Amino acid sequence: MLHELFILFVIGPVVAAAVLAAFPQRPALQRLLSIITLGGLWLLSLLGLFYVWSNGIVVLRMGNWPAPFGIVLVADALSMTMVGLNMTIALAVGLFSLASIDPERQEHFYFPLFFILLMGVNGAFMTGDLFNLFVFFEILLIASFALLVLGSEPGQLRETLKYLVINLIASTFFLLALAVTYRSLGTLNMADLALKIQALPTGSPLPTILALLFLFVFGSKAAIFPLYVWLPGPYFQPPAGMSAFFGGMLTKVGVYAIFRTFSLIFRHDPGVTHELLLVLAALSMLLGVFGALSQVDMKRILSYHIISQIGYLLLGIGLLSRQALAGSLFFMVPYVLSKSALFLIAGAVQSVTGTTQLKTIGGLQSHSWLLSGLFLIAALSLAGIPPLAGFFSKFIVLQAGVEAGRYGYAGIGLVGGLLTLASMLKIWNGAFWGAEQGERRAAALNPLLPGIILLVAGIVWIGLFPGVLYSVAELAAQQAYEPQAYIEAVLGPGR
Repeated sequence: MLHELFILFVIGPVVAAAVLAAFPQRPALQRLLSIITLGGLWLLSLLGLFYVWSNGIVVLRMGNWPAPFGIVLVADALSMTMVGLNMTIALAVGLFSLASIDPERQEHFYFPLFFILLMGVNGAFMTGDLFNLFVFFEILLIASFALLVLGSEPGQLRETLKYLVINLIASTFFLLALAVTYRSLGTLNMADLALKIQALPTGSPLPTILALLFLFVFGSKAAIFPLYVWLPGPYFQPPAGMSAFFGGMLTKVGVYAIFRTFSLIFRHDPGVTHELLLVLAALSMLLGVFGALSQVDMKRILSYHIISQIGYLLLGIGLLSRQALAGSLFFMVPYVLSKSALFLIAGAVQSVTGTTQLKTIGGLQSHSWLLSGLFLIAALSLAGIPPLAGFFSKFIVLQAGVEAGRYGYAGIGLVGGLLTLASMLKIWNGAFWGAEQGERRAAALNPLLPGIILLVAGIVWIGLFPGVLYSVAELAAQQAYEPQAYIEAVLGPGR
């Protein structure tokens, strides 16, 4: 694979959006082109990940300007795992949207906006400097805001306004953090920043101040404790396909930014910065799962679980060991697959029953054994039940906590897993088990299933062959834990 093809993950979605926007009155053509493009980018992302795994880090220098002066896109094991995951979720959502998006939303540029969103997410994963990370964050914010307001229902507009205000506040602090960083260190290139911060005098307060500023920004976008209050509403309101993508991927852009910056740049005083991450991880795990248990709507339960599961990701980052970082990334993949699959299943349930309120539905296992089985696999994986993918990934993170002597955090993780299982059983008992109740619409389930099957098949495959994904996670963890290879790839040998 030629290095230049990696640029397609950023410009490919933009080109697709422009082409699709030219045919607003041709829904069949839009759907065909969308699936072809999503399928092509998905296959390309898997090839790109294999290429990076086999050949090392790929750096694209825009205009051939050398770093840190020019714009760089960096494809390493971490970024390409995230791009591959993003395109997998995008393909599943695209397949689901073919049968679920109403003509009005499609005429108002649903698919072009979706591709703009993909460009922002892929760009955020691949950029090598903080300013362009801000730019890609803003692109995905604009696209996600537009997708959230499609339909213009009152509750939808109210929750979207909350989403917009919180993200604009975070963006303002992002600009402030960038200004302080550039004024103090003269660079925003992440590899160069890592060297500049290493060279600061011991005891300088600047790195800690910057770390806290960026943690607030990225934590707001990742919906960690206590910055998660905006999340359940906006992710509850949109169509199921968008809920699946937002719940699966959007908050993970913030988690990725924390992973990247706190393993590459802000390693100066882990006794402060990473200890704070561990505290926030524990609180996110507990409060998120308690929030889920208190809900009686399937989509709201899943929305609160986003907060809880992000706590496990932060736990691996906060421990800052090679095994913990590998476990965090290894956990990311099956968790995102499970979460997105569950949101799509909630959409399928709503298409049949007209609601996701657990008190008014039941007995869906007799209506569709396939949908019920897909839910069980995704739900049990999310709860960490062996031999599914979620068990291996969660086990690695908690084992790293035990080996680091952080028994309390590992214990909280175990409690969170048990409570996650309880909330998944709550959905099973309310929606799928027991006698049939509530209406049954004539909506055909079969067209909604391919995207769900794709994600659940990924969960099963990882559970059967966990060593493949863990090898990639180990490589990403090694590059993150020993960042000299990343720095030299971006800035040149000897830096």
